[in-house]
Amino acid sequence: MTEIEDDDPLGALLAARPGEDAPTPDSESQGLVELVVFALGEQRFALPGARIAEILPLVAIHPVPGCPPALEGVISVRGEITSVLCLATLLGRPAPTPATRGAILLAGAREITSGLRVERVVDVVDIAEHDILEPPPTLPSMLARATTGVFTAKGQTVAVLDLERLFIDFMKESA
Repeated sequence: MTEIEDDDPLGALLAARPGEDAPTPDSESQGLVELVVFALGEQRFALPGARIAEILPLVAIHPVPGCPPALEGVISVRGEITSVLCLATLLGRPAPTPATRGAILLAGAREITSGLRVERVVDVVDIAEHDILEPPPTLPSMLARATTGVFTAKGQTVAVLDLERLFIDFMKESA
């Protein structure tokens, strides 16, 4: 064994892999976008993975009296109080029942961080930018305002949402 192999056995294994001499380009340079795909009812939506800090299991959400309907309440995330918005309500869709299992996407945009309640997380995917198409003009107005594009995954159409727009609209409505 050479001196390098003795000091760095993992490096030696990686160096010995065929065709791995050049570093692989990262997903941004390949035109890929990481998206977190989730379900609200039977429809699929996605948010940019860069905006999602964490995917949390659905925990007890503590209601706050007098808040707008989209603000379900607050949760504690490692001792920090975090608001939870019902994403279905923000999109003008029926809210899931409290008994519905789900997840909370801890998301941030425009200096706002909030949990977003979804029915279930489906996948985290890398999609080529050119595979994300313009949203169709037939989307309902609330959804059209927040949709930046659509793509197909596993035979289903997925709407890519603009988190910043969702937060801005929520702030305007609750002011």
